Amino acid sequence: MKATLNILVTADRLSAATSRLLKPYEISGEQYNVLRILRGQHPKVSPLRLISERMISKSSNATRLVEKLRQKGFVSRTICESNRRQVEILITKSGLRLLDELDPVIRAQSNQMNKITKTEAKELNRILDKIRS
Repeated sequence: MKATLNILVTADRLSAATSRLLKPYEISGEQYNVLRILRGQHPKVSPLRLISERMISKSSNATRLVEKLRQKGFVSRTICESNRRQVEILITKSGLRLLDELDPVIRAQSNQMNKITKTEAKELNRILDKIRS
């Protein structure tokens, strides 16, 4: 029971820290996740289904997230010519610039993980994989 509480508290603190970092850029952690997925696919377009499959939080509404990013000019959205039911998403130059700006900010936050040794990190990953399976 205490281990579960520790995991939840740690996840909440990491999520809150990430939210604080992203707040000045006016994007959420879920929107950041979408942008990273799209950068990984760039310059190819990505179907909405692929974004949904790769989201960290499976409960996220990819359609809503993409629309908010489109309104901010970070992604473009088009209807697939060969399949009118499929929406294709592409990160814009503005979205790529935002990620370039965010990369060192997120990397600095990740450096706090350097408090644990490589052996501890491997053990932590093993335990977290076990919990998720």
